[in-house]
Amino acid sequence: MAAEAKLDPMHQFQLEKLAGADWNIAGYNIAFTNSALWMAIATLALIVFVAGGMKRQLVPGRWQMAVETFTGFIDGMLAANVGKNGKKYVPYIFSLFMFILFANFLGLMPLGVVGVHAFTFTSHFSATGVLAVLSFSIVLIVGFAKHKLHFFSLFVPHGTPVPMIPIIFVVELISFLVRPFSLGLRLFVAMMAGHVLLEVLSSFVISGGNAGPALFVIAGLPSFLLMVGICALELLVAGIQAYVFALLTCVYLNDAENLH
Repeated sequence: MAAEAKLDPMHQFQLEKLAGADWNIAGYNIAFTNSALWMAIATLALIVFVAGGMKRQLVPGRWQMAVETFTGFIDGMLAANVGKNGKKYVPYIFSLFMFILFANFLGLMPLGVVGVHAFTFTSHFSATGVLAVLSFSIVLIVGFAKHKLHFFSLFVPHGTPVPMIPIIFVVELISFLVRPFSLGLRLFVAMMAGHVLLEVLSSFVISGGNAGPALFVIAGLPSFLLMVGICALELLVAGIQAYVFALLTCVYLNDAENLH
C-alpha cells in the first residue's frame, strides 16, 4: 500500500475523513476532512499572526513590524490599483492574501499534524473556487450598490461604435463572468502542478536508490538535486500566487469602484 502511494502522484490530493469526525446531520453526511483541518490550521495561524502584531508598542518588535509590513504592502497595492477608495478593503485583501499564503506554505511542510500529513487545500479547485466566488461577489455588490444599473456600462468600452455595442456587450459580459473561474483555476493549477512534479521526482529518487548505486547516480541523484531546486521554487510560487490572487481582486474592485 505504501509503495502504491509513493508511485501515485495524485494520492497526495485525496480527501480523507478524520477518525471520529464523520457525522450525519439531518440526513446529510458531514465529515471533517484533512482539507478542513488544514483550513482551520491556516485560519488559526493567521489569527495568531495578527494578534501578535496588535500590541502597538512605541518601539515595535519584530512580530509587530512583520504585521505592519504586510499591512502596508496590502495598503499600497490597493492605493495603486483602486485609489483612495481602496483603504476600506485593506482588512479583506489582507486576510485573503495571508490566508492563501499560509495555506500554500503549510502545504509544503515535510511534517504533518496529529498524524495527518501536510495537505495543500489550495490545490483543490473547490477551495480556490470558493475564494474566487467570494471576491467576485464582493465586486458585484460594490458595483451595483455604488453605480446601480450604470454598472452594466462596464461591458461597453468608451468609444465603441453603436452597431458594435450588442456584440461587444456580450463578449465583455462573458469575459467578466469567466473571471472567478480563471482566478480560482490559476491558483489551483499552480499549486497542484508543483506538488505533482515533486512527487514524480521523489519516485525517481526512491526507485534509483532501490535499483542500486549505479542507477541512483544516473537517475536518482539528479532527480534529488532537481527536487531541491523545485522546493525553493515552490516557496517562491506559494508567495507569488497569493500575491496574484490578491492583486487581481484589487483590479476587479477597481472596476467596481471607479466605473467611468
